Parts: sequence; C-alpha cells; structure tokens
Amino acid sequence: MCGIVGYIGYREAWPIVLKGLKRLEYRGYDSAGIALINESGQHIYKKAGKVAVLEEFAADQDRTGTIGMGHTRWATHGVPSDRNSHPHTSNNDKLAIIHNGIIENYATLKEELMGRGHEFKSDTDTEVLIHLIEEIQNIEQIDLLEAVRLALHEVSGAYAIVIMDRENPDRLIAARKGSPMVIGVGKGEYFIASDATPIIEYTKNVIYLKDNEIALITKNDLLVKQLDNVVQTPLIQELELKLEMLEKGGYDHFMLKEIYEQPRSIRDCMRGRIYPEEGKVQLGGIKEFADKLKNIDRIIIVACGTSWHAGLVGEYLIEEYARIPVEVEYASEFRYRNPIITEKDVVIAISQSGETADTMAAIEMAKERGATIFGICNVAGASIPRLSHAGVYTHAGPEIGVASTKAFTAQVTVLTLMAFYMAQQRGAITQSKLVELLTELNEIPDKIQVALESNELIKEVSEKIKDSRNCLFLGRGSGFPVALEGALKLKEISYIHAEGYPAAEMKHGPIALIDEEMPVVFIATQNSSYEKVISNIQEVKARKGKVIAIVTEGDVEVKKMADYCIEIPDANEAFLPLLATIPLQLLSYHIAVMRGCNVDQPRNLAKSVTVE
Repeated sequence: MCGIVGYIGYREAWPIVLKGLKRLEYRGYDSAGIALINESGQHIYKKAGKVAVLEEFAADQDRTGTIGMGHTRWATHGVPSDRNSHPHTSNNDKLAIIHNGIIENYATLKEELMGRGHEFKSDTDTEVLIHLIEEIQNIEQIDLLEAVRLALHEVSGAYAIVIMDRENPDRLIAARKGSPMVIGVGKGEYFIASDATPIIEYTKNVIYLKDNEIALITKNDLLVKQLDNVVQTPLIQELELKLEMLEKGGYDHFMLKEIYEQPRSIRDCMRGRIYPEEGKVQLGGIKEFADKLKNIDRIIIVACGTSWHAGLVGEYLIEEYARIPVEVEYASEFRYRNPIITEKDVVIAISQSGETADTMAAIEMAKERGATIFGICNVAGASIPRLSHAGVYTHAGPEIGVASTKAFTAQVTVLTLMAFYMAQQRGAITQSKLVELLTELNEIPDKIQVALESNELIKEVSEKIKDSRNCLFLGRGSGFPVALEGALKLKEISYIHAEGYPAAEMKHGPIALIDEEMPVVFIATQNSSYEKVISNIQEVKARKGKVIAIVTEGDVEVKKMADYCIEIPDANEAFLPLLATIPLQLLSYHIAVMRGCNVDQPRNLAKSVTVE
C-alpha cells in the first residue's frame, strides 16, 4: 500500500527521498510527506495530493540535512488531507513516524493515551503508535530503540515503520511485521524503502527486513534485533533489478510499456525451464517435491485480484494435463473459512508483489494444517517466497503500472509450466505430446509480438466504445478467466462498469442488460467451444448489442456477425489465455487514455495490498 523511503548518510537527503517517493507513487498517491533533521531542528513537510504537490509546497523551505524519511499514503484511517498525511509526530513533537499497514487496536490505545493527556492532530492509527512509543519511553525512562520494541509488543496488526528522533539526529529506527521493508547498504550510508525501486540507483546491496525485526540504523552501522531482543546477523543480497527497468523508455505510460514488454517477460519466465526438443520441463524451485507431486490429493490455489484470474487459468491447465483436482480460492475468503486441508494437499499462492496480506494469512493457515506451500511471485526476497516451502519466480521485472499486465501473463506462463511439469512427473502426458506443446509454447512470445501489431485497430475500436457506461466480457473454457481479467482491466483504469461471465451464463441473467448501447466483448477463438460461442454472439446480435470479438487469425464465421474483430495468431487451446489477453489489455488502456483517466495510478487503487 503506502510507500516508504528513508536515508541516512553523507549526501543531502531531500533529493534522494523525493526521487524515491516518485518511484513509489504507484503504492500510494493521495498524500505525501517528508521529514528532515538539520542543525536548525526537525522539519516536516506534507500535503494531500501527488508528490508533485509536496515538491512545489516545499520549494522555498529549508530542505537541507543528511537524514530524512518520506511517505506516500494510500488512505485507510482518515480521509486524504494535510493533517492525515505522514509523517506524524509524538505528543511532544520530538519523534516522527511514517507507517505502512494498519494498527488494529489503535482505538483502544488512543482512548487510553487520551486519558493520560495525549492530544491527537489526525484521524490516523499511525499517530497513536508514535504517541504510544513516547509514553513508554517516558514512563520506563529507556532509550528509543527499547521503547519502540516494547510498544510493538502492545500493538496488533501489520506495519512497516521508520522513526526519527530530533534529539538523536544521527539515527533512524525501522521495523516490520506483515508489510515489506528493504534496507540498502552503501558506504557510509543506508537507504530504507518499501521495495527496491528507490534504492537501485545508489546500491545493489540490500537487506530484506524480516517479520518481527527492528533495526537501528546510523550512517556507519546497522543493528538488527528480533522483537524478543535477540540480535540478528542480516543477510546482504544483491539486487538483479536494473535502473532502466524503472523508466518509461519512451512510452507514454508504464502500463503501455509493460504491455509491450510481454514477449520479453514471458521468454525470461521460460528461460532455462523448458527444453522443447527433449520434451522436458525443469523447475528447480519445486524439484525437491517432485516425488510428493506424484501422490497429492489436490491442489488449492489462493490469490487475489488479477492473480486469482491467473489461478483460474491454472485450474484448467493442471486438471487437463496433470489430472489433479484443483480448487481456486479468493485468499481473502479462504482465510476466514474453516477449510478442510491435509498434508496431502499442495497450496499454490500467487502474488505479484509477494506481500499480499490476505494471501500471506491463507498460507500461514494452510501451513499450520500440514499442507505443502508453493509460491508464485515476481519479487525476489518478498514475504511469500520466504513463507513457502518451495516456489517459482516469474522474472517479469518490476511492474510499475497499478493495473497488472505483464505480471498476469508471467503468472499464467509459470502455471502452464507447472501443469506440464506435474503431468511429466505423474506420467499423465506422453513424451511426444510434451514435445509438441513445449515447441509451441516456445513460440508464444513471437505470437504475442504479432498480437501487439493490432494496436492501431484496437485504438479505433476504443474510440467507438469509450463513452459506454457498461461492458460485458464473455468467454468459455479458459477464455472465461480471460474475460474476467479483461473486465477487471477496464474497470480498474477507465472506471467503466464491466463484468466478465462464462458465455453460457449470459442467458441466466446478463442478457437482460443487452441493448444497442451495450458493448459485448467475446473471446471467440477457434477452439473446442467455438461453435457454442458463435451461438452466443448470435443471441447478442439479435438484441442489438455491439459485438467486439477476439478471433483466430483468418476467421470467417465470426467476422460475418461481429461489429469489430481483433485477430490473434492461431495456437493450441492451452495458450489461448496468453494471446487473447493482449488485445484486452490494449483495449482497456486506449479507452482509459481517451477518457482522460490516470492510467498508471487509477483512483482508489494501490499496487500492493499489504493490509486487510
């Protein structure tokens, strides 16, 4: 959710923190703030709105200092406003805090602190935490690190925090539980951030702070403890991230850049994992569980949002090729049920960021009940890979656009590989069939490149339907999750109400909505359900609906009926989701641009949902 940046060292902190906030604005965007300490004291600048608003506000202020921290907020407690923006200060104004997460018992703590004379300036849970730390420090007469450690024992919920003390201007304190935090290690300097994107410009050496760890950071030293006061030896890792990955590279938006990166990202995802000529899939991340996969009862896939749609595609593929029963669950619902889970189950958790709060909670519950956990994630060092027994990285590279594009197709690619790998291990597929499938899978990046060539046609179609208030997406088989994902993309970035349905379910309700004002997008490729989809198109046309069809290259039948046809290359039905998704991404992008929407930072959304 929110974005956090911190710096301590020999350089001026303001430009480093400000640039970091700009890199993290996809995480939180309704307000921003920066705190600095210099010889004249502690200075806090914060404003509702984008980081640019903060930059303009502080342009003529004192911005000197070699220690600083900043925050971009995605509102939870309290409306977006100057007063609710971070950083927040303690009752005596000596301490300042920035926070990502939710303190669930803040109301009880706030009432108790008010009874002790504390006065609050905001509606946030975060301000309560810094007041609590001050109160403990005063009562116990202890240093700030110990006060933070004790205070964190009193709170429930999730947090990543950074704290600054104006009376000790040579240190920062950071801690995390359930929300991500990475520390960049330089020479005579340290960097703190919610993810590595603000850090890569300065150092490739990072430490991923673990749950229930607290760090005392000076410009020359780093001390890491667990909340039980046991000193830790942190592992320094080297980032694979490259700075150019974080730039738009000539594209108007990150989303468009990331759509066009998919031939590369999918190929990177497959590299070293498939051997078409041998008919072999190799997944080193789950290799040690190869024997277990031969005897499992079922697979449960848990995910949220776009990752859940990828999981639905995985269900089709795993059941078709590996012949293992699969259930796909919303992590946010799964964790609050009392599901039947045994040691013969494998739970696959899917998350682009690897920090999705509900998915992490679902993993913890499944582990407690004996299940084996596989993680599918895009971010090395994230929480979900650490919580999982094994897993597979997608290698899609950083995804800055809030609406997921290349992360979705990378997740689908990994699930495709896993389906074939499991089929291979269980003897559920012949060698000749695997050679055939892997040979075609190896060609999919080139076919996606061809699909991208329909961009100008899609732009023309977008112009025709951009003013629609509603839209329906329909598909059958694995085209159904594609329809769901297409509808979600349109909702997310253009604010048009859109719904995805199995095409056969149209007659069970949605058909009542269809008239000449209703665009209906069909996944109508030539596969096993082609004739059935043609019948559904005829039903829509009989009610004067506008039909936009995603069709196989060279299609004749659908073109006779549809108002607009967008072609994709012919491919095995197993790879339909990878190809059919591309025009839907471009469709939603162009419609959003034409409607004047903020494509990369759609309203009310954040990239990583690290709170419940």
